[in-house]
Amino acid sequence: MLKIYGSMLCPDCVQCRADLDKACVVYEYLDFADNLKNLKEFLAIRDYEPVFEEVKEQGSIGIPCIVDEQGKVLLDWSIYVGQAEA
Repeated sequence: MLKIYGSMLCPDCVQCRADLDKACVVYEYLDFADNLKNLKEFLAIRDYEPVFEEVKEQGSIGIPCIVDEQGKVLLDWSIYVGQAEA
């Protein structure tokens, strides 16, 4: 199952969830706006995953952060929407 780290204060996170729900993609949403455990997990991922290098250089957060079943970290959820529609 996909894990998605984010905050419902983020428009991209809201859109990600809406798109995945519409495509019937199963995921676990880990909101860190009010959960320090989820925030710590996200920061540990963000600190070490190369996919965040450009994001950090731009001064962005990098959410929604998607972690797949194999532990691969992505910032683009459209691949999962496309797979569900195929």
